[in-house]
Amino acid sequence: MWRDYLAFYETTVPDGTYDSTFARLLGDDPNDFSCFVAEANGKLVGLTHYLFHRHAWKVESVCYLQDLFARPESRGTGVGRALIQAVYDEADRQGAPSVYWLTQDFNHTARKLYDRIGKETPFIRYQRP
Repeated sequence: MWRDYLAFYETTVPDGTYDSTFARLLGDDPNDFSCFVAEANGKLVGLTHYLFHRHAWKVESVCYLQDLFARPESRGTGVGRALIQAVYDEADRQGAPSVYWLTQDFNHTARKLYDRIGKETPFIRYQRP
């Protein structure tokens, strides 16, 4: 399912990155990623990866929701909202004052959900070329 998510964003990662990511997800380092999945009728229909990290403007760690994916046939059924709510609940449980995520501007379907349950910020992301 993660490969489908990456394909949606027209990217791939090397096999070693898959291995590393899943080792981190299955490990016990609290600084590594965690994951929630959504199931319907015994099939995986969605996933989210998130992590907690320090923030210079806050005493508490904040939560970064890195990946969110719902299979196309499950979109519009509440899967994405439920996965985000699970991350919100975990952030509350761990005392994180905020949860944030990024998406691409063309991701119109997801942005309809994000506009209802989040607040768009004025920040623009840059990265090293």
